Amino acid sequence: MNEQLYHVSANPHVRDKASTKSIMFDVILALMPATVFGFWNFGGRAIVNTILSVLVCVVSEYAWQHFMHKKITTGDFSAALTGLLLALNLPPEVPFWIPVIGGLFAIIVVKQVFGGLGQNFMNPALGARCFLLISFAGIMTNFSSQGPGTVFDATTSATPLAALKAGEAVDIQAMFLGNTAGTVGETSALLLMIGGAYLLIKRIISWRIPVCYIGTLSLFVLLFGGHGFDMYYLAAHLFGGGLMLGAFFMATDYVTSPITPRGQIVFGILLGIFTGIFRLFGGSSEGVSYAIIFCNLLVPLIERFTIPAAFGKGGKKDE
Repeated sequence: MNEQLYHVSANPHVRDKASTKSIMFDVILALMPATVFGFWNFGGRAIVNTILSVLVCVVSEYAWQHFMHKKITTGDFSAALTGLLLALNLPPEVPFWIPVIGGLFAIIVVKQVFGGLGQNFMNPALGARCFLLISFAGIMTNFSSQGPGTVFDATTSATPLAALKAGEAVDIQAMFLGNTAGTVGETSALLLMIGGAYLLIKRIISWRIPVCYIGTLSLFVLLFGGHGFDMYYLAAHLFGGGLMLGAFFMATDYVTSPITPRGQIVFGILLGIFTGIFRLFGGSSEGVSYAIIFCNLLVPLIERFTIPAAFGKGGKKDE
């Protein structure tokens, strides 16, 4: 009798060279232009806080998994990416203990308590940022900086979106290039778009979420912004704040975004609507972080109503 057996794994049967490690590395690589620019723009404090954030995330993940007798996964770069994203979402002048607390919250509370990578219900870096915003609002909304590359007025802490909300004029070119106040990694729309294009070309992310997100927000701003079809006003919303960082690098997180194509479109549309509501009608000039976190919670519901019907089901019966 032939003892040779065919071992068939569960479907879907996908063969791909991509791994968690390679995907995380590609995302980190795509973030490097904006990261390096942030270091040049804001100086040594931004560099130290970024290093601290990454180290705390990696070490805390290793320590948790070690003491809980779980498989050590720090080599997949997911914790390092969380630390980098958290640092890029922090103002450049925050005290050193802010990235420490944020890193611990992101890894332990948002990620590991719920089972680790693949089980967290919201983006860990954004979850930590929102926690820090609520807990230390004054520190997290101080965007003044005196870094070596700073060319804007360091005596003011107003971001371009805050100035825009107050009815003041903003410099669109400076916002596009990154010579403005803001968090370490969000100021240069150009470099973030280059990083996003890299992820799209490498097929690390799909176009659906960022395109639907940015497109919906654009339409929302034009319809409800109170400025009519003012392209200057629209450009300020597109290039200001954390939109590009959120649309390409955090809303597209595999774990906390829908896996169905239709679900990704719905997700992107909802992100644009909620960001528009928060920015135009909320007390803050920003809204990307809260919009993504809120929509992360809606992902199970979105997937429930957008999952494709199984083959042979859902069709009309023949008469």
